[in-house]
Amino acid sequence: MVCGGYKTMENDHQLRILYLYQILLRHSDVDHPVSTKELIDMMETYHQIKLHRTTIPKYIELLNAGGLEVMEIRSREKKYYLNDRLFELPEVKLLIDAVQSSKFISVGKSQVLISKLMALTSEANAAKLKRNLYVTGRVKSDNEKSYYIVEAINDAINEGKRISFYYTDYNTQKERVLKNDGLPYVISPYALIWDGDFYYVLGLNHSRNQINTFRVDRISRQPEILDEAATSAPDSLNLANYSREVFRMYDMEEPVEVSLLCENSLMKHLIDHFGLDVETETVDDNHFRARVLVCTSPTFYRWVFGWCGRMKIESPAFVLDEYQRMARAALE
Repeated sequence: MVCGGYKTMENDHQLRILYLYQILLRHSDVDHPVSTKELIDMMETYHQIKLHRTTIPKYIELLNAGGLEVMEIRSREKKYYLNDRLFELPEVKLLIDAVQSSKFISVGKSQVLISKLMALTSEANAAKLKRNLYVTGRVKSDNEKSYYIVEAINDAINEGKRISFYYTDYNTQKERVLKNDGLPYVISPYALIWDGDFYYVLGLNHSRNQINTFRVDRISRQPEILDEAATSAPDSLNLANYSREVFRMYDMEEPVEVSLLCENSLMKHLIDHFGLDVETETVDDNHFRARVLVCTSPTFYRWVFGWCGRMKIESPAFVLDEYQRMARAALE
């Protein structure tokens, strides 16, 4: 009986220390320290536990001994704040901004995520963040299942399994419709890639026997992980370079090397997209030539056209011919 009673008292002390930590986590920071009296009052209000004022410093000492950093401010009445946090306030703000600006994350999921991120800081700092939280009217995904779709794809990659899923598009009535004649795609997933505000799954499309990308938020529901081993990625596939080649992931074709004649002012834009290792050479005082590996999709052609003649396709001939054909079609 004595041993049991001792164990109960020990557990009770551990629980009280945990409650005290939770209060410090939610109600204190460097700009908002809490006094001994405030801690005693909050322990009683939130947990119906009465503590003596001499107990608070002892529990604070145990928290610090456990690896936390609870700071003490010496004044007429001692005050404390938790200085050891997983994220600093600017870091939480950065994460919230990323969630809010992401098209991939739906409005509902964004609100849930932002609430969780705000719980990483004190209530006072969370209130500051809320005051500076602006809704920009940015277009967001309407697929509430995107979280779970990503999770299933990630599981399949880790397990080395193929996945089956239905892929959607929009008709002229803005309704989701199934692609591939309503049949599921079966792919061996290689990677999840974040590009242009959206997640894409990259993998071997078994119906076409080629590597394709699919936008995750356009997958209609959680993919089925098949009891069939995935086909290994070819040794030639460089995931680090892939997103630079496919131009916003919209294309299904193999990349080709394209020669571009560019005005010097465009160098920064080539580097932004292809990196510092993009192959270039000086042509004259005003121009340089770049050789880039891209999938020649309409997205790529629109990108070139957007520079209003300051960037020109030189070769190969079939790429230039297709570019000119698209330009003529736009004028007809």
